[in-house]
Amino acid sequence: MRSTLLTTLLLLSACRTGADETSAAGFRHLFNGRDLSGWVAVNTAPSTWSVVDGMLHCSGKPTGELRTERMYQNFILELEWRHMLPGGNAGIFLWADDLTARGQPFHRSIEVQVLDHAYGNTESHTTHGDIFPIHGARMTPINGHGGSRAFPTERHSKPSPEWNHYRITCFEGTISLAVNGKLVTRGYDCSPRKGYICLESEGGIVDYRNLRIQQLPPTPIPREEIASADRGYRNLYSGVDLSGWRSAGAPGETWQVRDWILAHTGAGSHTDRSLTTSSSFEDFGFLFDVRIPPDAVPGQILLRGSPAVTISLDPSDPQYEGHFEEGWNRFEGTLIGDRMSLSLNGYPVLLHRSVGNAPSQGPWVIAPGGPLELANLFVRPL
Repeated sequence: MRSTLLTTLLLLSACRTGADETSAAGFRHLFNGRDLSGWVAVNTAPSTWSVVDGMLHCSGKPTGELRTERMYQNFILELEWRHMLPGGNAGIFLWADDLTARGQPFHRSIEVQVLDHAYGNTESHTTHGDIFPIHGARMTPINGHGGSRAFPTERHSKPSPEWNHYRITCFEGTISLAVNGKLVTRGYDCSPRKGYICLESEGGIVDYRNLRIQQLPPTPIPREEIASADRGYRNLYSGVDLSGWRSAGAPGETWQVRDWILAHTGAGSHTDRSLTTSSSFEDFGFLFDVRIPPDAVPGQILLRGSPAVTISLDPSDPQYEGHFEEGWNRFEGTLIGDRMSLSLNGYPVLLHRSVGNAPSQGPWVIAPGGPLELANLFVRPL
């Protein structure tokens, strides 16, 4: 292990050059300067990511991710970024899962921080290229301060609206970052160590350009170190408005768009407070996260718009056997014909159970009993 780590660190230490000193041999473009070909908007709106003057532009709203279509293991990633307003926040996620973590707008991954100087430097973070694992990922930092975050050894990033160059080298679960031509941040023993590359939207208005990647030779990797691959899900909630949904009550009175969270307030004079998708679905897979305040009246979700295919949102429902937790809960399942499978936080609730006289197609209907919050609403055709 010591010999392997030393070899890897020597490789990363050799990767110190900036954009002007790096040969283009072996690199290919990750962004074509025209459209979002090769990228997937995981949980953001069409307005979040756009192409402006050949640059990839992020509005910062809502909080969420744009990820590559392909997974990567060993590679060198180069890009330039600039924050258009002081204090902007964004990030680059590496070796990420296909979807966001439970109750989060972000993926399990290793994050390379993209912060403007006006955000401020503290004992817990810097604006010069921190690296750290998030939401179940793992990394051992070099130049850590007692936690899992790796801090830069020198400060080389430039303030808004100047451009910064990042060179990120990932090899056998070890990662290094060069900022504007100087190697400053490193970590090792990362998990996962194969997955997607994501660009983060988190409030900052950011431009990216000259995104390119050089894939390094693959090396043996345990299955458990590979991130979750694309399951074909698409997002049902934009995070900026209720497009794709119909509200029985007045929008803003009963349902509120709170960035990546879709919230039911429990208010409103309408007896029907439901929210219904504009689209109908036949056989499909589904995934969503829900958070219910203590003592709230439980609600339900009707698949294909039918009471015959109902998912209870009652924490005390006996079928959940105590697996409904405080905070965020994740439901995932499939509906094929009249048979449904369902899991709660990974616990199997139903397995190909007949649901009776289910219609062949129909919308999702969210029927709240009181206040609740939803996030990460995804669907996939089967």
